Amino acid sequence: MFESLSPALSDALTQRGFTALTAVQEAVLDPALADRDLRIASQTGSGKTLAIGFVLSPALEALDPTQRGGPFALLIAPTRELAAQLAKELTWLFESQPIGVAVVAGGASYRDEMYMLRSKPRIVVGTPGRLLDHLNRGSIDPSKVGAVVLDEADQMLDLGFRDELESILAQTPEARRTHLVSATFSREVLSLAQRYQQKAVMVEGTVLGAANHDIAHVAHVVKPHELESAIINLLLMAPGERTLMFVRTRADASDLSEALGKSGFFSLPLSGELEQRERNKTLEAFRSGGVMTLVATDVAARGLDVPDVSRVIHVDPPGDAEGLTHRSGRTGRAGKKGVSIVLVPPAGRERVKTMFRRARIEAAWLPVPGAKEIAKNADDRLFTEMAEQVATAGDDKLASLAKRLLEAHDPQALVTALLSRAGHGGPCDARQVSTVAAEPRQVAPMRGQYERGNDRGPAHGQERGQDRARHAYTPFRITWGENHGADPRRLLAMVCRRGEITGDQVGAIRIGPDDSTFEVSMTSSGNFTRNVKKPDPRNPKVWITPMEMAPSPQAQRRGSGSAWPQPTARSEPQASEGLRPADQRRNGHHERPRVDGLRNVRVEARHDRAL
Repeated sequence: MFESLSPALSDALTQRGFTALTAVQEAVLDPALADRDLRIASQTGSGKTLAIGFVLSPALEALDPTQRGGPFALLIAPTRELAAQLAKELTWLFESQPIGVAVVAGGASYRDEMYMLRSKPRIVVGTPGRLLDHLNRGSIDPSKVGAVVLDEADQMLDLGFRDELESILAQTPEARRTHLVSATFSREVLSLAQRYQQKAVMVEGTVLGAANHDIAHVAHVVKPHELESAIINLLLMAPGERTLMFVRTRADASDLSEALGKSGFFSLPLSGELEQRERNKTLEAFRSGGVMTLVATDVAARGLDVPDVSRVIHVDPPGDAEGLTHRSGRTGRAGKKGVSIVLVPPAGRERVKTMFRRARIEAAWLPVPGAKEIAKNADDRLFTEMAEQVATAGDDKLASLAKRLLEAHDPQALVTALLSRAGHGGPCDARQVSTVAAEPRQVAPMRGQYERGNDRGPAHGQERGQDRARHAYTPFRITWGENHGADPRRLLAMVCRRGEITGDQVGAIRIGPDDSTFEVSMTSSGNFTRNVKKPDPRNPKVWITPMEMAPSPQAQRRGSGSAWPQPTARSEPQASEGLRPADQRRNGHHERPRVDGLRNVRVEARHDRAL
């Protein structure tokens, strides 16, 4: 059936139920590519892992099984989960051959890994840090390495693994083959490729950068304080489908998972702070269907291969087009259909539209489903399910009970009563979510708003100054900062909930390490001050006070409730001209998020890095 493959590989594929190869798998089998360094580019979910196995197979099968030294192939992946997935696929592919596959990844036991390495596996799959550690310890002998594969190379560079990759490659023979595999190839990846590959050939299973047509892309514009309600409504549209959600930080994953649980949706968080055993249990629960919703950070879900993920929901929009491609690729895999949904804050519309254009994606901008749409969808779903069940019904005991019920009650009233018990609409009621247009509403400029002689519109500084002049604000301080997981979106939600106000009544937000400041419209500040004095059972240690009353962080830590000094002036850190964010931090600068009336949100995301 698979004429281009060896009998051993053909049998392995047949036993797993494969009937045909994907485009990228066919492409790497071209005889003209033998003994060449490859740059394999294909959409996520298109079978790149098996393509790697096909590339390595001829050299592996030619090895003398009686001469067991160090590994022949090193496969490097950015995360533990992807490394485990690669090893799992290659293990069954080469199961009938004396090859052996071992995994070395951060979070696992060194003792267990040393035991596996003593069996002299021909293939070692690992994360960069742990693989380099074993090379430096001498537990992996690189002298016989004939091939190195960098999977998701762009992500490894994004996560800062360049030094580790170069150190690993430096310890392997120069005559090795070096293959790079990715859904996208950034400029930095190509720079690495040109340094370590020789006479490399680009192999495109799909056109480089092309969108996966098995994935439908949808965008919803959602106000920040309605984000949780929008997510619940999306889940209610198909409560039984396996859903993967992406958030920015570990704290977000934990908070959102807890909030969904309170609404009846059993979900689990997946982030880098979990121990490896807990990560494995979480992923197994998601794969087996024991839990249908997983809330994950980018790094934790990198390379995640779970069958039948129907939806990916970007709770926090990805940072760029490549991130969108990688995240969305967790659905629509192996020819199955999927949906990728981006939740867009009003201030982020243009950025997300630009991201879609760069990813070559045509997205549908739609309102979040409302109660009527959710109810109709639930009714249609139950109708279809009942039609299928009626066609196959054959339980005599139930048939006898149905007859008794029909004889005793009006049929329509009986069905209505049964439907009320079925709970087919989901675990909770739909939420009210505002409809926000995909395009921002155009507001006619005020008289005198334009600079004289400038016909291109208002100057940014002038417009902001006039806006501030029209709206007076009262400053407040909150004992919640970046070290506690605060970011503009979460802080805004807490402020609105505690003070019983809406987001458009909040001005500038500045996030500090241990405390933060924000502004509330002066017309609302009186009621806001009274409301925030009420005890908050959800966050009893978080205080919100007007700036003229706010205690210093030092006084709070001492537990002194009597000293309320006037706040000292705190200059806002400014970015050094010409420096990147990382360089700014090294020079004593650290950019803080700032939100002005929900506009211009800037957040420095913290990497959830896995070694």
